Amino acid sequence: MSQVTFYILNENGSEQLPAHFMQACTLAAFYYQQNRKVFIYTDNQEDAFLVDETLWQFDGDSFVPHNLLGEGPNFGTPVEISWMPPTHPRPILINLSLQLPDFSNNFQQIIDFVPSDEQLKIAARHRYSAYKKLGHTLSTQQVESQNSNNQTEDK
Repeated sequence: MSQVTFYILNENGSEQLPAHFMQACTLAAFYYQQNRKVFIYTDNQEDAFLVDETLWQFDGDSFVPHNLLGEGPNFGTPVEISWMPPTHPRPILINLSLQLPDFSNNFQQIIDFVPSDEQLKIAARHRYSAYKKLGHTLSTQQVESQNSNNQTEDK
């Protein structure tokens, strides 16, 4: 089964970009630097475009090759973003959806989030419980601040 890490966030982010979206982009950049392929799953096309746009705005020293599912090369770039299930296997899923993805069992590692917003916390608790029922190994990691870049895993 997969290893699921929930990142616990203690701030909301901005009106334009929720904290968990920024954290997802930061983690995608981290895994890209480690030569690991990532799939970022969102609830809808608008959220996928928001993640795509955020990754384009990273500075030149931390550029992350990415594309929306179906764009770019046949087997995609190191980071693929979509509101639809992936078409190619990747080891890491970053889940920005409010729901547990039906295809979560296809990944070795899953990143999920516990945002500070109360409604989003409730949805995260439901996902945590669902992952547990599926037999995934679960852990949590506190994120102190979006402004610090030391929230990466020990792996």
